[in-house]
Amino acid sequence: SWYTDKEEVVLWMNTVGPYHNRQETYKYFSLPFCAGIKKTISHYHETLGEALQGVELEFSGLDIKFKEEVMQTTYCEIELDKAKRDAFVYAIKNHYWYQMYIDDLPIWGIVGEADENGEDHYLWTYKKLEIGFNGNRIVDVNLTSEGKVKLVPNTRIAMSYSVKWKKSDVKFEDRFDKYLDPSFFQHRIHWFSIFNSFMMVIFLVGLVSMILMRTLRKDYARYSKEEEMDDMDRDLGDEYGWKQVHGDVFRPSSHPLIFSSLIGSGCQIFSVSLIVIVVAMLEDLYTERGSMLSTAIFVYAATSPVNGYFGGSLYAKQGGRRWIKQMFVGAFLIPAMVCGTAFFINFIAIYYHASRAIPFGTMVAVCCICFFVILPLNLVGTILGRNLSGQPNFPCRVNAVPRPIPEKKWFMEPAVIVCLGGILPFGSIFIEMYFIFTSFWAYKIYYVYGFMMLVLVILCIVTVCVTIVCTYFLLNAEDYRWQWTSFLSAASTAVYVYMYSFYYYFFKTKMYGLFQTSFYFGYMAVFSTALGIMCGAVGYMGTSAFVRKIYTNVKID
Repeated sequence: SWYTDKEEVVLWMNTVGPYHNRQETYKYFSLPFCAGIKKTISHYHETLGEALQGVELEFSGLDIKFKEEVMQTTYCEIELDKAKRDAFVYAIKNHYWYQMYIDDLPIWGIVGEADENGEDHYLWTYKKLEIGFNGNRIVDVNLTSEGKVKLVPNTRIAMSYSVKWKKSDVKFEDRFDKYLDPSFFQHRIHWFSIFNSFMMVIFLVGLVSMILMRTLRKDYARYSKEEEMDDMDRDLGDEYGWKQVHGDVFRPSSHPLIFSSLIGSGCQIFSVSLIVIVVAMLEDLYTERGSMLSTAIFVYAATSPVNGYFGGSLYAKQGGRRWIKQMFVGAFLIPAMVCGTAFFINFIAIYYHASRAIPFGTMVAVCCICFFVILPLNLVGTILGRNLSGQPNFPCRVNAVPRPIPEKKWFMEPAVIVCLGGILPFGSIFIEMYFIFTSFWAYKIYYVYGFMMLVLVILCIVTVCVTIVCTYFLLNAEDYRWQWTSFLSAASTAVYVYMYSFYYYFFKTKMYGLFQTSFYFGYMAVFSTALGIMCGAVGYMGTSAFVRKIYTNVKID
């Protein structure tokens, strides 16, 4: 924002917490720090994204005016009794950091430090702020902690601050660049992994086209030769493979209600990912607190018709009768999963008095979005889907009696195909997962959304190719249960991602404690499940187009 000379600049105290547990944060004043003299303040609004992410801005009470230097000034004193000393010692032992904001720029400082043998503990009491300005805007803030004071019970500790203003050439638009870590994100490994995945895509697409061209051409040739034989020859002929199941391949899947709800939700997650990544590429969302989360919630609500359209039309095609129930299940599948996990973690956050505890008002706001935005838009989508593309227009008639599924080799069983299906898609994204995890669970700001877009495209292509190959093998083994198999073999990517998150937790982080552990594994489970549903839907949509294509070209008596 723009400032006039001597206008008030607010130093907000946000949160304090252990350095290794990024999500375990508490209000700054939950430690016995004291606030400055100034009490009144200009107004501040909390956004939905901030409330959900546990931002707890409290006024520091420090008197800072634009371009006005402040020499070292004591702003308050802490009466250090035993309880307060114990609180500080605990914080220092656990490497507590605190975070502050000036004009939306984050500043981090450390609470204190212990000496080498860990017996004496020292508190940093002097905040030296150096603020850079360009014209009448703030473009840079640095904090130096000084004034080491030993913590001894029943003493008074004076807290002081000073403010120095310096001219800076940094443009206001570029003021966040110093927080970004190009050497980490634009590392050769990152480029190499994208290139590697890209090669894999070319290989897989080539493989799929080759299998299809050769096998199908051979199959079509054999089938058209059989057209010329008389009935006697054909009965003796060795007809086998995918043509055999043409009368069952378009049979509705088992549990069509759940199946179509999952496909609808997956299509919605895909569209949300696509839109949010594009918005993040165009706008620097990382410069504003909570804006990424607010954008994602808004886009999720706005894309609800996508969920209704795909879920509703698929359910109608499969001859489903209870479409209102399907619409409710589809609309609330993902919100219920996310809110359920958040609710469980919220109890732990409340128990710890952490700032991550979601306020009741925010919960009500999220429920209102679900009932008054997501549900009606989903209904619109469902009605459109049922009326525009809800007719079962399959290229083959479905037989009245399902044919028995013959015995087949163990590696052709749907369960085995499902387990193998997720390996290649996971291989194409796991390096990117490391960068995304690190920006979420450590102090890196993720900003390379172009990479993320490439990885999303690569993931979709690999997933579709792999599920088409899996389905082709399944149909050749005369097993027509391809719908769930194609969905699950793509969705099994999520299992590998969740397994990777265990490796990441134990080998790449130093997190500890019930709060951080439940937070980590709870939200990783939500992330993996959402990713799995998205991959499953993408895999199913691609395979469905493939199955329709091959059975359209076969002449069936």
